[in-house]
Parts: sequence; structure tokens; C-alpha cells
Amino acid sequence: MPHTVRAADLLRFATAAAEAHGVPPDDARLLADTLVTAELWGHPSHGMLRLPWYLDRLASGATAPVADPRIVSDGGAVLVVDGRDGLGQVLADRAVDRGVERAREHGISAVAVRNSGHFGTAAYYTRKAAARGCVAILATNASPAMAPWGGREKRTGTNPWSIAAPGGRYGTVVMDIANTAVARGKVYYAKERGRPIPEGWAADADGVPTTDPRRAVEGLILPMAGHKGYAISFMFDVLAGVLTGSAFGASVVGPYRPTGRSGVGHLLICLDIRAMAEPAEFERRMETLIEETKATPTAPGVAEVFVPGEPEARTAERLRTEGIAVAEDTWRSLTRVAATTGAPLPTPTTISEELPA
Repeated sequence: MPHTVRAADLLRFATAAAEAHGVPPDDARLLADTLVTAELWGHPSHGMLRLPWYLDRLASGATAPVADPRIVSDGGAVLVVDGRDGLGQVLADRAVDRGVERAREHGISAVAVRNSGHFGTAAYYTRKAAARGCVAILATNASPAMAPWGGREKRTGTNPWSIAAPGGRYGTVVMDIANTAVARGKVYYAKERGRPIPEGWAADADGVPTTDPRRAVEGLILPMAGHKGYAISFMFDVLAGVLTGSAFGASVVGPYRPTGRSGVGHLLICLDIRAMAEPAEFERRMETLIEETKATPTAPGVAEVFVPGEPEARTAERLRTEGIAVAEDTWRSLTRVAATTGAPLPTPTTISEELPA
């Protein structure tokens, strides 16, 4: 059975565990916050189950605990940064700072980051840019997870992307999706819980569709929308991998491997709203779009229409009060982290299991 833990306690634990691996305090807290935020949004696939992965890469030297990025080229509105194997979370967060700063100066900016690592949920960063008056687009590549359309070997990553914009009194509107039928972390999450995965998510190593998460981990994640998902993923590898000068295709190493240079690339584009519209008017127009969308008559059995990012915001509000349910297998992993790092494990209360939607 899972254990419920307060978000603040998980944050302190993950921060201390990262610091024990030589990560500076502010960066350790950032890493921890990305994981806890994913849990609060109802996405445990990108939450605490990944902490041991990141720590193992720090312990092996595959990830540098102290980020030391270098500027490769600076064209004002366009900046290329070599992350030098730093934590993806830290490098992406710094890219947001640079991207917003340059967008305010030039109206639009593009920050390319090469030689980074997995950074968690893309929406974590685009939300920050939106809160500072930008519409932000963030693309990243990932290790091979699916076969090219018509193939049967992993060559293409999930290569997720996010777009965020201020939504006036409705908060931030944000999309964050992988180009596969599901993020690979959700398959790992099902594997940890011993649950079958839905049909259409994955195939085994022979390309045969499967609902067994263990066979899926060894096999292929299927693209969303058939050939369209594959094509989108391929083109985002062009933007995040080839264009940035980072690794691409089969050469990207995933966070679940404790060794090997990751080579993940990111491309962040920020558009300063003030360069195109008066911010208050933009927000009024966004509110109208949101209201018109939510006023759509619902289909049978549907209580409410949501706009992108709204379900996560509501889930976070609820879980900050109820606590975060950590799966048993993840809890055992965190117990091992506590033993090796000396970080005090939060005191949990066992609750009845309820799978996330």
C-alpha cells in the first residue's frame, strides 16, 4: 500500500538527499521541487520515483553535481549554452531566466541548451516564463522509446514539449505532452505498482502490443496518433537535439541509466507579450477564450470541460491538504536513499490505494 506524506516533508527529504551528493543547496531544492510539484500535479511518473535515478547518475559522475554551463554563442535574441553535463533541472531553470530577460529586450528569444540531462516536467519551466509575462515554448529530446513509424526498434525519444501562457484570472494555461501514447514514466509507475497498462500504450521487444509494463519497458512505447506522433517527435529532435548541437536519436541516454553521458538538448522560445499586445488586453482575450471553451456543452457522463493545465492546478490544491501518496515500491527506494545519504525519511501514514486518473 502507498504512504501519504506532506509535500513539504518530501521536499526537505529530496533536497537533503541531493545535497548529500554534492548538489548546492539552491540547486538541490530546485531538483526536489520539480519532483514534488510533479507529484502535486498528479503525475507521480515524473515525481519521487525518479529521485534515485538522478542520484545514481550523480554518484557515478555521469551528471555533474555543480552546474557549470558555458556560453557557446550569443546573438542577443539567440543564445546557445553548453550545459556540460549539469542537472537538467538547473540548466532549464537558468534557461528560463535568460530567455525571459532576452525576450524583454528583443521581443522574442531562443535559448538552446546542449549536453544537459532529463529535466522532469517541461511545464515546470514554461509556467515560470508565463508568470513573467511571456508565452513560452519548450522542447526537449529524450532517449529512444519508440520505433520510427513502420519500424520495430527504438530509435526515437518521447521528445516532450510544453506551451504556457498567462490566463488572466484563470491562472496559467499550459500544455505539456510527450509524443508517445504515454510518457514512459507512466509505464515505470505501473510496473512499480504491479498494474497492467492500457491497450495502445506499448509493444514488447518484438513489436507485439502488450499490457504488461515489464515487457513494455523492455520494448516500445507507441506513438500518439499513429504516424503523426512519430513525425512530431522526429521534428522536435531536430529542434532540441540536432539544432542545439546536442545528442539526438539513439545517442541520447535516459535518466534511468546510472552511467553514460546524457546529451539531452533543450530549446526554449519566449515571446514577450508586450512586444505584440498590451498585456491586460491579452489577458482579457485569454479569459474570453477560456470562458467560451469551458461553456461548451458537455458530453454524456462528463461533468466539466477543462482547459490545459486546469486539472493539475486543482489536483495540486487538493494534495497540498491531503498529502501525496507514494507507491510502496517507490517508498522502498526512498528508504534506501535515506540509508545511503543520511537524509531523514519523512514519517508517512498508510492510506488506501487510489490510482491517479
